[in-house]
Amino acid sequence: MRKINTSEIEEIIYRSALKAGVTLTDSCKAALQSACKTEDEGAAKFALETLIQNSNVAQQNAMPVCQDTGMAVVIMEIGNEVYLEGDPLPVAVNRAVRRAYKDGYFRKSVCDPITRVNTTDNTPAVLHTEICEGDKVKITFMPKGFGSENMSRMFMLKPAQGVDGIINSIVTAVKDAGSRPCPPVYVGVGIGGTFDSCAYLAKKALTRDIGTHSERQDIADIECTALEKINGLNIGCQGFHGKVTALGVSCEWMPTHIAGLPVAVNIQCHCVRCVKEVL
Repeated sequence: MRKINTSEIEEIIYRSALKAGVTLTDSCKAALQSACKTEDEGAAKFALETLIQNSNVAQQNAMPVCQDTGMAVVIMEIGNEVYLEGDPLPVAVNRAVRRAYKDGYFRKSVCDPITRVNTTDNTPAVLHTEICEGDKVKITFMPKGFGSENMSRMFMLKPAQGVDGIINSIVTAVKDAGSRPCPPVYVGVGIGGTFDSCAYLAKKALTRDIGTHSERQDIADIECTALEKINGLNIGCQGFHGKVTALGVSCEWMPTHIAGLPVAVNIQCHCVRCVKEVL
């Protein structure tokens, strides 16, 4: 049994939050560069060039890469041989977020859903935990802006709708969103499970590197087909029309009930921010 004090986890999340706020993922940078080469001259290409320039300036000057510094999403995969000691995990996570958003001069965007009164420190974070084998803790930090989060969708399909229904749902979600989630978007998809677990799968899919594919060939085929159809919508960067509406589509799956086919579509804007560390 390996003992880990939650203060160590707090420091990792603190560093990850500061980095994520000012830095796009490497796969996002590469995808934006590729999209810029693919796009013809015009407003969409100019917008892509501006997004790339913005990301470079933000990283060089340690400034937020987007004014919406997001709601903090933390995913932790905890080994079954790990014993956590110290403050309760949510306390340590929220303290890290509170410190990082203050020290990084990040916008505090979390509020009561009814009164709309701001919590003033961007807490609480959304914390997901999974128990897995081993004696390590994998920590993923992702700030999620709500221009794109608001465009996410949940579809409870009939089993008979099958693969075509899944692909149509993904494309429909992006089409209906239009320019509102600041495309080119990254699309996370959950397939299977229940209403709630499917949505989590879609969120987790967004933590994958853009351009990676499922190990299951039939799921990978869904990713590729959906991406092709989305990029045929001609929405383009920031809605200026063009060849690239999405940078990628990533699907995660799990078994579901014989009577259902849940599909969750979690849309991420072009500003993909995600930091992973292993303790």
